[in-house]
Amino acid sequence: MDTYRTFGRFNVTYAIVTPESAEYGDVDESGFISQDVRLRDAVSDLTAARTNRSDSGDGLEPSGRWWTYYHGVEFETGAQESRALHPPKNITPASMARLDRLLRRWC
Repeated sequence: MDTYRTFGRFNVTYAIVTPESAEYGDVDESGFISQDVRLRDAVSDLTAARTNRSDSGDGLEPSGRWWTYYHGVEFETGAQESRALHPPKNITPASMARLDRLLRRWC
C-alpha cells in the first residue's frame, strides 16, 4: 500500500485579484496550481510567484482548514496573487498543529 496515496498528499490553489476585479469584490482568475502532491512540492508551489515583477510576499495566514500565502502586488498590472495550501482531508488535529508550526518557519 502506498502511504502517500492514503495520507500526505496536498493541493495548492491560487487566486488573482486585479484592480478591476477588486471593484466588484471578485477574483480575476482562480484554480489549481498542483493536486495530490507531497508536502515539499506543495510548499514550493505555495511560495512560488507567477512573476518576479512584484513586491515581496505579504506572508502566511491560516484560514481554518488551509493556509494562504499572499504574494506582493505586481508592479506593472496591480494584480495580486494568493496561493492556498490544502492538507489531506484525513489529517489529524495534532498533524495540523505540527504543519502550522512548520509552515510558519518556512514561509
